[in-house]
Amino acid sequence: MSASAVYARRLAILLLGVAGTTGLVWLFGRMEARWAAAGWVSLVPWLLVLDRTGSRREAVLSGVVMGLAFTAAIFGWFPAALQSYSRAPLVVCWLALLALAPIMEFQFVAFALARYHLRRTAREGPLAFWRVTLTSALVYVGTEWLCPKLFADTLGHGFFSSESLRQGADIAGAHGLTLVLLIANECVLAAGKALAAHGLREGSRRALAPAAVLAALVLGGLGYGQFRYRQVAALEAPKQELVVGVVQANITKYEKLAAEMGTYDVVRMILDTHYRLSAELLQDRKLDLLVWPETVYPTTFGSPKSEAGAEFDTEIREFVSRSRVPLLFGTYDLEQEREYNVAMFLGPGRDGALERSAYRKTMLFPLTEWVPELIDSPWLRERMPWTGYWKRGPGPQTMALQLREGRALTVAPLICYESIFPGYVAEEARRGAELIITLSNDSWFSGTLAPKQHLMQAVFRSIETRLPQVRVTNSGISALISPTGEVLTEVPDDHRASVAVTVPLAPRLSTLMVAWGDWLGPTALVLSAVLLLAPSLLARRKVRQAA
Repeated sequence: MSASAVYARRLAILLLGVAGTTGLVWLFGRMEARWAAAGWVSLVPWLLVLDRTGSRREAVLSGVVMGLAFTAAIFGWFPAALQSYSRAPLVVCWLALLALAPIMEFQFVAFALARYHLRRTAREGPLAFWRVTLTSALVYVGTEWLCPKLFADTLGHGFFSSESLRQGADIAGAHGLTLVLLIANECVLAAGKALAAHGLREGSRRALAPAAVLAALVLGGLGYGQFRYRQVAALEAPKQELVVGVVQANITKYEKLAAEMGTYDVVRMILDTHYRLSAELLQDRKLDLLVWPETVYPTTFGSPKSEAGAEFDTEIREFVSRSRVPLLFGTYDLEQEREYNVAMFLGPGRDGALERSAYRKTMLFPLTEWVPELIDSPWLRERMPWTGYWKRGPGPQTMALQLREGRALTVAPLICYESIFPGYVAEEARRGAELIITLSNDSWFSGTLAPKQHLMQAVFRSIETRLPQVRVTNSGISALISPTGEVLTEVPDDHRASVAVTVPLAPRLSTLMVAWGDWLGPTALVLSAVLLLAPSLLARRKVRQAA
């Protein structure tokens, strides 16, 4: 067989394996209960390809192709959303996403290289398989933590649909579930290869160890999940309840509306719609807090840029004073010509005055919301006029909200993109938060899988911290999330509604994620480095001693 034919055959096997894993990961990534089991075997086709890898170059190629396929399958909605925002050609948006894929999903390359190296250098013996499996999995998780990711994705997120298995996220986050998945897939492959190579009798004996570990991982995950679920349920008899009004007006793409209607008319329409939906809630329920979504008031509050802006500011204050219900809403904050995306709180205070406080968003989406000062320039702004001007806030904070009848509540405020960062939310929980409140604007992704993916991230933050969460968006998916990750109330994507949700404020269970933050990533990185380097260092030491 010619060299070109051999190359073509190896490439075909690579593409077939990547296609198999991509298809299974896509099903797993649908976050539907019927596909939850696909995660346990999703990587097997690609692992079979890696077993046939004959060089570091092939390992890198396998990792790059897998990263490209994964990105296209899971985030295929992003190019159209980017085109809608930036007006760039769709093909350019796709090329930008795929160009970033090897960086955002570099864990596939690192995993393939580590696995190739370990399989070549590991000594024969019963422990060789476990060294390769554990070290490669740690490399994957450690690299995933280290490398920049636009969407903080990890394979463990697929267990969103499993009520029991997702509870394990309170130990090490979704990355901990990814570690379990990687080891489990290696066990499935090892057991299958043993049966295929040695027949039923001998193969069953050789498959016993990986099959036993696989069973322990699955049953252990299910058992722990049920244990923690019941622990949380036992605390559900709350000391007090909080009634929160959630308004989802489904008004989207403010810039486009402003170009068609004029800025004043758009702001007028947005506020009038929220006043009306809020009034409907106030007629039916006695609310402790009213929440509107991110940037619902799309200008600076408290520092008006025009007479009309000052009138709108006064209207909002009067609405809060008249309704006697505290309001948390998304707007802009201005300080020394620096503009921030904020969650603004207004609440009835003493002697008729309003209490006011603001939380400034820190984790801003690159380019569309924030441009690092290092690369910010007139040249960049001229070529990318859609880039954002917001500045970063001071980091994780809590807000002490004064509610009706003298009640006080400490919340962990999050604005949109911030909800995808486990360590950020854990820090706010450590500061004594009783409730997570997320304001978001997902309108650019409406009609795609993205709103569900964003909701999934929010669910994991509640599990990791064991805090309830009220999530309010302008177009969906708004939700009340329990400390077990159950979505108790939901306003779907592309719907207009106002709902009152009852939040049980019960004692919070302690978790490793709150105590240690996003600890698994750096730990995995250090352990994998030790496991990779230790054998060669020990070998060199023996050579020196012998000399």
